[in-house]
Amino acid sequence: MSKDVEKHLRLSGSLPSGSKKPLRKSKSSKPKGSGHTQSTPTTVETVATPSETVPAKAVAPEFDVDVAQDVVFKPNPGPQTYFLSASEREVLYGGAAGGGKSYAMLADPLHGLNDPNFSGLLVRHTTEELRELIQKSQELYPRAVPGIKWSERKSQWTSPKGGRLWMSYLDKDTDVTRYQGQAFNWIGFDELTQWSSPYAWDYMRSRLRSSAHHLGLYMRATTNPGGAGHSWVKKMFIDPAQAGKPFWATNIETGDTITFPQGHSKAGQPLFKRRFIPASLFDNPYLADAGDYEAMLLSLPEHQRKQLLEGNWDINEGAAFPEFDRSKHVIESFDIPENWVKFRACDYGYGSYTGVLWFAVSPDEQLIVYREMYVSKVTATDLADMILDAERHDGGMRYGVLDSSLWHNRGDTGPSLAEQMIMKGCRWRPSDRSRGSRIAGKNEIHRRLQVDDFTEKPRLVFMDNCTNTIAQIPSIPLDKRNPEDVDTHAEDHLYDALRYGVMTRPRSSVWDFNTATQRTGFQASDSTFGY
Repeated sequence: MSKDVEKHLRLSGSLPSGSKKPLRKSKSSKPKGSGHTQSTPTTVETVATPSETVPAKAVAPEFDVDVAQDVVFKPNPGPQTYFLSASEREVLYGGAAGGGKSYAMLADPLHGLNDPNFSGLLVRHTTEELRELIQKSQELYPRAVPGIKWSERKSQWTSPKGGRLWMSYLDKDTDVTRYQGQAFNWIGFDELTQWSSPYAWDYMRSRLRSSAHHLGLYMRATTNPGGAGHSWVKKMFIDPAQAGKPFWATNIETGDTITFPQGHSKAGQPLFKRRFIPASLFDNPYLADAGDYEAMLLSLPEHQRKQLLEGNWDINEGAAFPEFDRSKHVIESFDIPENWVKFRACDYGYGSYTGVLWFAVSPDEQLIVYREMYVSKVTATDLADMILDAERHDGGMRYGVLDSSLWHNRGDTGPSLAEQMIMKGCRWRPSDRSRGSRIAGKNEIHRRLQVDDFTEKPRLVFMDNCTNTIAQIPSIPLDKRNPEDVDTHAEDHLYDALRYGVMTRPRSSVWDFNTATQRTGFQASDSTFGY
């Protein structure tokens, strides 16, 4: 056995334990510089001690470095990465155009395709739009999942392990019956606002079920602002919480959190979470760096540019307050200092909705809407109790302003609705409903939404907990017959409360914010009735 072989076997652990090194003779050496020859030395035998067992080590096979570094799909840092790692049940990804929505949607189901229990469904609104998505999948999937097969007849991808992804369309609401009886781990809607109502989305949620719990259940959607379904998508994903923050799923009609029903073992607990992840062109360096696509978006009309380039969900053509901008006019909630002036305003309605807003005045005269109440089918006296309960820790209200029509006696001889509330201790003064007051109120809101040149802040902001107000104000349309006013047929209850409130603050006022030491401003002339 050669020494090289012996050494290799020793290192790899292949030489039997206890084997001896071969006997060898020590060689004589002639010292350098010596001028004589030494006598032959005595031969000495050495016996090797038994060697210890060395565990065998697996040697990795050789591989092609270039092939190993061939990345099929790498999500862009930021929104695209957040979308692919989101754990919420329902997630909407998008906003502005060019954010890499389609590739993110195609990449998301790859996490389960190599599992035989995985069953996914990806839909577009029409077959024509579906073709583009299929073409992109044919570029990505064969490289990402070697051996995956596409069936044109079934319009379905099948991985070597048995995972399936069906790519189909959902043109009309009645098309959902094609999926009746089906079960999916993952369902995706590309360009969600192309569906004019939430019917298809809600129905397909009932198809989301699986016995393979390790795969999870997910509904995913991508879209831009605008389109036939802009309103309901905004109510479902945009209005309930700040962008990027998970929230419990809400009823888009009432805004209430959806919970397990009474009698259920989990009665009262929320069902599942949603999340909106915004993305813009500038989150996608492959499109943004060239600049051509940005130039095209900049050339669009203003409202389309704000929707597609800025991803602005609050822009509607014909909106009464186009200057509203969530990034400027919505702030994080904080505790209002006790010495700031606080007041409230209310637009009452039993059959429709009642809107109540609470205002605080900062030292620089900025109005801050810090709380809202939006309820229906509530009597005036019950509303008074609810308002007083909400104000327990506010340190006192300077005043309240209420729709003046509630002082009218409507066929009865008893106290008016306003007087009923005042007798409960919830005091009000009547709003201004004189001729021209609606136009003046709208103009004052416009003025306060502008950024002040001195403070560099808007004169009116809303805390992020006022979700209904934040949703309604930018959505209110102009009256087509009178563009100086809003459309009174729209949902305007919180707008009216806002208008009543801002009109009680004189433009030039303002050193009355220290209520701890000074009581200025409106004082009730009648301590019983409050006005």
